[in-house]
Amino acid sequence: MPSAPWFTSPADAIERLGEAGYLADAATGTTAYLAGALEKPLLIEGPAGVGKTELAKAVARAAGAELVRLQCYEGLDEARALYEWNYKKQLLAIQASGGEQSWDRTHDEIFTEEFLLTRPLLSAIRREEPTVLLIDEVDKTDVEVEGLLLEVLSDFQVTIPELGTISAVRRPFVVLTSNATRELSEAVKRRCLFLHLDYPDAAREREIITAAVPGLDDAVATQLVEVVARLRDLELRKAPSIAESIDWARTLLALEIDDLDDAAVDATLGVVLKHVSDTERAVRELKLRR
Repeated sequence: MPSAPWFTSPADAIERLGEAGYLADAATGTTAYLAGALEKPLLIEGPAGVGKTELAKAVARAAGAELVRLQCYEGLDEARALYEWNYKKQLLAIQASGGEQSWDRTHDEIFTEEFLLTRPLLSAIRREEPTVLLIDEVDKTDVEVEGLLLEVLSDFQVTIPELGTISAVRRPFVVLTSNATRELSEAVKRRCLFLHLDYPDAAREREIITAAVPGLDDAVATQLVEVVARLRDLELRKAPSIAESIDWARTLLALEIDDLDDAAVDATLGVVLKHVSDTERAVRELKLRR
């Protein structure tokens, strides 16, 4: 029996992602729909904090799917991404046999499902329920790791030499995110649909903030978006993300600040700026202390 579609149309994707708390524009909704309809991995690229990871989470919420996350980092290897053997348990099994059986038989017995430790990629492939596989910040891994991903991204399968090839019973919705700190291989890109996300314009960010923080005064929301835009223009070490804009809105609401004047900005900058040099530059450029 064919699986239910993730989304029935781009409009359906936009509507259901919205219900899941993610305000998608037309390009994002269309790409999300196509990723599900074509069963193609979706590569999302853009600066940190623009909602790449959140889109994967929203797809999972919208579809009632489980989110399986592979957080990438330098030094990630096959044992952490795909699978590894439970060597301690294998050793105990060998010791328990007392050396009374042939090595071939012992080998066949310890390389079985009982001794297999599944990691995110294999877990996502084996799940029969709807699954969103998030491969987060793939650009932080070594190039060699991309080779591990190719079989999953192209054929939705994993090959374990001792057990054979394990193919997906139900293909997961795969999302890869990249902050573009390095160029990904053409092999990875060729297997994926591509979506570039950038910071939203003022109107859209205001819409996102007011949806996430109901009760925030409209005038304060407008002021906040304007200040965030000015901060991003300063080319700081770390520009405020959308999530941090939302945190700032919640902060202002909690402090009952109804006018984001210079004093209020100065007092709450720590919510959105996380480096001393960034704070000093913002204070200087925005002329917060006279």
